[in-house]
Amino acid sequence: MFRDSLTLPNDAMAQLFAAAPDNDLPEGPNFNICPTTKVHVVSAAESGRRLRAMRWGFVPHWYKALNNGPLLINARGETLADKPAFKAACRTRRCVIPASGFYEWTKTPDGARLPWYITRKDNALLAFAGIWQDWKQDEMTIATCAIVTVAADPKMQEIHKRMPLVLEAEDWAKWLGEEGKGAAVLMRTPQEERLLFHRVGTEVNKNTAGGKCLIDPV
Repeated sequence: MFRDSLTLPNDAMAQLFAAAPDNDLPEGPNFNICPTTKVHVVSAAESGRRLRAMRWGFVPHWYKALNNGPLLINARGETLADKPAFKAACRTRRCVIPASGFYEWTKTPDGARLPWYITRKDNALLAFAGIWQDWKQDEMTIATCAIVTVAADPKMQEIHKRMPLVLEAEDWAKWLGEEGKGAAVLMRTPQEERLLFHRVGTEVNKNTAGGKCLIDPV
């Protein structure tokens, strides 16, 4: 399980993705975005792209409550089209989830959790492949999402076997379905070594921690 950070202002993100921003977007910067909180999501429709807020944690339609089953913050790209929870979203509800960076953890022999902060080498915004689903219960509708993961590139495997599927700008339209079919190819293409990572302090191990100090190298 990983967490994100996001520092780009909402208007800059809307411009970058050519998306119309919703009015209820989370305010930033946020250096410790945790599962079950709201994240920024770019989705596509006939009227154009939207920059929206969604709950990070995909909720299948058959859940009777948000916590009725496992917390689905990630979805494996290799089985995305076959899993009952994800296969419909894989076909028709793909999205892009922006992040400035993300955290992963390694363990020491004595079980201590050591956090790492990961960014792009070129300092560009990360664009994760995602899927989304509206979960409805009575009069309530909650938009939920998950990040698609794939096998880590050789460098990233030093700290974790999996990583988010990172999309390049030229692939956004394909993933969002704006260019017809072809999104499956993106999940099968090995990830390039375009990420950097460094150790950060264990303060980020707490969900309540915040501030730019969380991403400072140690």
